[in-house]
Amino acid sequence: MFTGIIQAIGEIAALQPGGEDTRVRVRTGKLALDDVSPGDSIAVNGVCLTVVELPGDGFWADVSGETLARTGFRDLTVGSRVNLEQALTPTTRLGGHLVSGHVDGVGTVLERRSEGRSERFRIQAPAGLAKYIAEKGSICVDGVSLTVNAVEGAAFDLNIVPHTLQETTIGGYRSGTRVNLEVDIIARYLERLLLGERAAEPGSGISAAFLAEHGFIK
Repeated sequence: MFTGIIQAIGEIAALQPGGEDTRVRVRTGKLALDDVSPGDSIAVNGVCLTVVELPGDGFWADVSGETLARTGFRDLTVGSRVNLEQALTPTTRLGGHLVSGHVDGVGTVLERRSEGRSERFRIQAPAGLAKYIAEKGSICVDGVSLTVNAVEGAAFDLNIVPHTLQETTIGGYRSGTRVNLEVDIIARYLERLLLGERAAEPGSGISAAFLAEHGFIK
């Protein structure tokens, strides 16, 4: 688990494709690796990766075909900047929100504009994630815990303060940038709980008919 509070900006140092998966080397910059061992987890742009080797200035990790298919990892090249966060511990301050490091989908930056000293971004999420995104709720974008300022359909707005622009890769976002999205973990579990025993049925899901049947809408 993670908090969505980025600890450093790293860089993709090498990519070694191997069939359907890839091995990646990440330079970790100012992220201290003194207490990191093979088998530990580090989030890279919001993707939980397992450390397999520690060459000194960073780490190697394996990226599965599933991860390549479901995240923006396939867009990364040698030299790409990435957000880094070590897994939380029982004594970690939860400054963001609970983040699993399991990306739900890839969004696209639609717009960027200045708003005072901050920057306002509009991001288009995949249609299937719209139901999990709520105004003033939490969302994780490339591993960064953020508050949703407004929602319109599957598009949502973020207001990014100067510190976050400087300390994460968000400062480099432009229209068309693809980003990893992880919705609030509580929303995902709540949807499943609402299904009750129907969760065991193939093809089960929350629909307007289901909500009406159980008195949530009229």
